[in-house]
Amino acid sequence: MLEKQLCGHRVDRSICAWFWDQAISQPDSFKQQPVIASPTHYLFQVFREGITFLACAQVEMPPLMATEFLCRVADVLSEYLGGLNEDLIKDNFIIVYELLDEMIDNGFPLTTEPNILREMIAPPNIVSKVLSVVTGSSSNVSDTLPGATASLVPWRTADAKYANNEIYVDLVEEMDATINRDGVLVKCEINGEVQVNSRITGLPDLTLSFSNPAILDDVRFHPCVRYRPWESHQFLSFVPPDGQFKLMSYRVRKLKSTPIYVKPQLTSDAGTCRLSILVGIRNDPGKTIDSVTVQFKLPSCILSADLTSNYGIVNILSDKTCSWSIGRIPKDKAPSMTGTLVLETGLERLHVFPTFQVGFKIMGVALSGLQIDKLDMKSVPYRFYKGFRALTRAGEFEVRS
Repeated sequence: MLEKQLCGHRVDRSICAWFWDQAISQPDSFKQQPVIASPTHYLFQVFREGITFLACAQVEMPPLMATEFLCRVADVLSEYLGGLNEDLIKDNFIIVYELLDEMIDNGFPLTTEPNILREMIAPPNIVSKVLSVVTGSSSNVSDTLPGATASLVPWRTADAKYANNEIYVDLVEEMDATINRDGVLVKCEINGEVQVNSRITGLPDLTLSFSNPAILDDVRFHPCVRYRPWESHQFLSFVPPDGQFKLMSYRVRKLKSTPIYVKPQLTSDAGTCRLSILVGIRNDPGKTIDSVTVQFKLPSCILSADLTSNYGIVNILSDKTCSWSIGRIPKDKAPSMTGTLVLETGLERLHVFPTFQVGFKIMGVALSGLQIDKLDMKSVPYRFYKGFRALTRAGEFEVRS
C-alpha cells in the first residue's frame, strides 16, 4: 500500500484497514461502488489494472471531481511508467510521490496535464537511474519552472517550435456487447476516444468538426476545448496541448449489429459435456478483422477438458481459463472449436454454463459510424500536415451460453 497525505489535516491510516475489510468481505459489489460512505469519511475509488486508487474526504464534495482526479492520476502514472502494475509502482515510488506533490496542492487538483508534468519531473529511464546511484540524488524534479507558466494557456508551452508542423487525430473505439444464450443481441454500444498528437509551432487555434455529431452521447472534453461552440454548433474549438493527449471521449448507444458472431453450444449427459464453438463474420466492416480471441473459464465442476480447433491455438491455463487465439478469420472456412468436458463424479449434467469473452481488432474503421469532416487551423500563417486514423476493438464483449 502506498499512502500520500495531500492536505494539512492528516487522515488516520485506519480508514484504509476499514476499506480493505469491506473489500474482502464483498469483493465484487464493493469494486463497483465509486463513492463509499464510511462511518467517518467519504471514500472515492478507481480500479485500474489490479491497482486500487483511493481518495478520502471528511466533508461532502463533488464526487465527479474526485473520480476524475483519480482517473487522471492513473493515466499519468500509466504514461510515465509505461504501464500500471504493482511492480512498476514499487520500482518508481519516488517518482509517484513527486507526481502526486505536483498534481495536487493542499487537497485541490493543481497540475494534471501530462505534457506539463513531463517538463517538471523527468520520466524514469536507465540514465536517470544510473545517475541517482552514482550521485546519490534521487530527485527527478526540474530546477526551472515549465514553459507553460509563461503561456496564456496552462496546458501548452509558450515556445513550442517544430521544423515539420503536423497533427494526427485517431478515433479509438471499444465495442461493448452482450449476447444472450438464444443469440439475441441484448446490448451493443461504443465507448470511444478522440486521441490527438499535435506537433505545431506557436499557439495554433484549431476547429474539428464531424459529419454526424448527433450520434454522440455522454461526451467529455479535455480542458482545452471551448464548450460553447460545441453546445451551439456541434464542433470542437481548442488550442491543443503540445504532444499526445485525449481530446474527448464519447459513447454511441443502441447499435444494431456486431462485426463477428460467436455461437457456443453445450450438451451434457452421463457425466460428460460436449462443447462446440463457431466463429465467423456477421457484418463485413470492409477492413480486416484481426486479433480475434475467445476466452472463457471452465466451471469448477469440470475435472478435465479435451479441446481442439480447426484454426488457431487453444490453451487451458492452470486456473481453468480456456483461451482460443484465432488471429485473422480466414475467408475459406469458419473457425470452430470442439471438445469434451468431464464432469466431477456424481454429476450427470452441467448446471453452470460459462460466459465467453470475445476480443478482436479492426484497423481503419470506426464501427460507431462517426466520421471526421474537417480539421482547420487559424491564427498561424503556415501550412501543416494532418492525418486521420481509426481503430475499433472489443471491450466487454460477452456471449452467454
